[in-house]
Parts: sequence; structure tokens; C-alpha cells
Amino acid sequence: MVRILSLFLLLASSLWAQQSGKTNEAQKEPPDELGKFKYNCPFKHIAGCAELLFTGQPLHIALGSIAPQNGFAAGLAYVGHKDTENWSTSWSADAVASNNASWRTGVYLKFVDTRLKPMTPHFGGQPNTDTNPYPEQPVYNLYFQSISLNKLIFFGLGPKSTRGGRSFFGQTEHIIGGSAVRPAYEKLNMGLYGEVNGRSVDIRGSHNQPSPSIEQIYNPVTAPGLNDQPFFIQLGAGVRMRPSALNNLLHFNYDVAYRPFFAASGPGFSFQRLTFDLYQEISLYRKNPLVARETNGPNDCRMDPSDAHSPCRPITSRSLQGSLGLRVFSTLSMTPGGDVVPFYFQPTLGGSDINGNPALPSYEDYRFRAPNNLLFQESFEHSIGKFPLGFTIRADQGKVALTRGDLGSNHWNHSYATGLTLRAGGFPQVYLLFAWGGNEGTHTIASMNTSLLGSSSRPSLF
Repeated sequence: MVRILSLFLLLASSLWAQQSGKTNEAQKEPPDELGKFKYNCPFKHIAGCAELLFTGQPLHIALGSIAPQNGFAAGLAYVGHKDTENWSTSWSADAVASNNASWRTGVYLKFVDTRLKPMTPHFGGQPNTDTNPYPEQPVYNLYFQSISLNKLIFFGLGPKSTRGGRSFFGQTEHIIGGSAVRPAYEKLNMGLYGEVNGRSVDIRGSHNQPSPSIEQIYNPVTAPGLNDQPFFIQLGAGVRMRPSALNNLLHFNYDVAYRPFFAASGPGFSFQRLTFDLYQEISLYRKNPLVARETNGPNDCRMDPSDAHSPCRPITSRSLQGSLGLRVFSTLSMTPGGDVVPFYFQPTLGGSDINGNPALPSYEDYRFRAPNNLLFQESFEHSIGKFPLGFTIRADQGKVALTRGDLGSNHWNHSYATGLTLRAGGFPQVYLLFAWGGNEGTHTIASMNTSLLGSSSRPSLF
């Protein structure tokens, strides 16, 4: 992975140098993808060729970190659109595989009500008033995703798990479902959303690893759900707000959700979950942050969802960005009767979780696992001039608990990290972090975002 990142850095240097002297050559490009390929590739216009290969439509190369410990995945993605006066319909499909034979494939369908016209983003200047670059719009999603991961880690449950309890397992998960977002209050850029998902999980052993396979040292009591993985119906409802304040100095991204999981076959594994994800940011340049666009599928980076020919932000777009961030994240689980939360649906802290989100990065991936957690993250991120590189400094404090009542009394784990980001289209797309702190050594994390240039995320795996 580090060698791949080095190649990305070299490519970024070349692209930036060429983009610096680029004029209006884009106006000469043919409109179709094949014509653009002949015009730009392989070495005629390096920046244009790279943008075509990695963001082109209808077909482009799909890249990303599939999940911690499972390598860097590559494959192909297909994107299509159909727009009418009132609706934008887009669809995409992708398939990627990594070097340890893990894979992911998915189909994503999105309907956007374009009668509510989006505001014009203000990224480069100082708007006179607070603006929201992507106000909430009515969006409806349908999707199917399958993923198979051959190397996941289980250390046991709760804050007292030890590194000596490390084991490995494999997991396949199929998700089919849909979701909807509706604007609720414009001044707070508030949206209400709901979701319905069907989840099928298969857990298997993972042998020939540095530690034993999970079934060799754990059982259904110490790892609930190890032998039985019923089909789950998962519902969800939530509210999110993304307003700006103080002349674009402060930005907020708050998300509160309730998600019940119903085991469809057999009792014992139904549970409910409350999630609080509260992020606030100080912009050093009073610019709107580059945020994920719910109007785009994970393989689509159009800037205007109502225009099928709208371009993506150029990979080499140069935008001076800097911010201070504070995030508070908590997951609280409730179980009826004697039910338990299956271990594979329990969130983790340490390294990165199964969705690729770093938390307590100095620890091993998936280090602490429990139904309840609390995490504080402080961060500083800044671009290096207008070059497509940035650097970040962060500190994490987190704890996990088997019961909600123990969350307040359990000890905190600490972690610190610094590193580089490779920015594509203005977004930090690739991270290389060196983390330390806690009491279990250091950890280097290299990851690449699986969503294309700020597009919407894929369904969560837990």
C-alpha cells in the first residue's frame, strides 16, 4: 500500500505541474469517452488522461481501501444518468478485488428531486453571508451490495480484551435496501431520513494467519453470533443538520439516528441502536467545507446532479483549505429480554473500523469491540499551499463498554496521529498516518477513500 501511495504522490506532482500551465484545452475535447481517451491518453495530456481514467463516464477505474487488513482494491465502475425537468436519475455499478482475494460489488440507484435547485458552492472566496454549499434536497436511494473480507480481527469483547486474545475470521455480507432524505428546516440545513435494509451475514474461520482462527479460541458465549447468523431486517430513522455560522467561520455536521435490528429467524439477536455523530469545524479561511454530496452515488462525482454533462471537480483542482475540527461520536445499544448484539455488528475502536474510519489509530485495527462506545476526536487539517497535498494532526480519546451503565466509569484510551493527505478534487482522498500513544506501541495507516471525490458513502457494514 505504501508503494501505491508513493506512485500517487509522484502522479500528483506531475498532474499539478501540468495543470498549472493548462489553458482552455478542455473545450477542444470530444464529447464522448472514447474520443476523450484518444485526445488525452496515454501521454498527450496527463491530467486529462488521469481524470478520464479515474472519474470518466460511463466507465472508469475504481480504486479504494476495501477494509482494514484486506488490502487495496481495484476494479471497474459504470455510471449512467437520465434527467428530466423535475428529476435526476442516476445509477452505478462497481466490482473491485484486493490482493488477498477479498472483493466487493454493488449496484446503486439514486433519484433526486431537482425542483429544489442547489445553491452555487462558494469554495474560493469569502461570501458576505453564511451559505450552505450543498443544501438538503429530496433524495431516494435503492442499492444492493455484497462484500467478502478474508482477514478481520477479533480480540474479544469489552474494554478488558487483550492482545493475547487476538484471532482472525472472514466475513461475507449482503445488503439490499433503500433510503430517503427530505429537507426539514432550511435555516439549519436540516434533513430527515429513513432507511430499510436486509442484511445477510456469513462468518467463517480465517486460517494461516499470525494468530488462531476465531473458532479455535472463542465460542458463541464469548463471541455472540459465532455459530448462527440469522437474516436481519434493519430499519432506521434520523435527523442531520449542516449549517454554517459567523460568516462561514463555524460549520456543523450533526447526525442522530435510531436503528433497530430484527433477527428474522430465531430469537436471541435482535437489538436497537442509538448513534450520535456530532462534528463542528472552524474554517481558517471562512470557506465552505468540501462535503459528501448525497445527490451523487458512490461512483459519481458530478457537481450538478441536474445536468448529465456536468463535470467532476478536476482531480488537480487547487484550493487552499484549513480547518480545526472536533467530533463527538457515541453508539448506545439496547437489547430486549435476554438478547445480545452479535459480535460482527458491534462497532470497534482502534486503528480503523470495518468501514475504514480511523479511531484510536495507534492501536491495532478492530482492537476494542463492544455494543457501546464513546469517542472524542480533535483534528487539524491543512493543504500544503495549493499543491494537491495536505497534512493533518489529530488526537483521539475513546472507551467501550458491554453495558450502557459502564460507559461512564470505564477508562479512556488515548491516541495521537500525524501524517499526509493526498487531495483529489480538493478532497483529502488518500491518508498516510503515523499514530502513537496509548500503551500498545505505534501504528501506520494507509487508506484511500472508497467514495469518488466527495460522493455519498456506501452502506455501513454494521
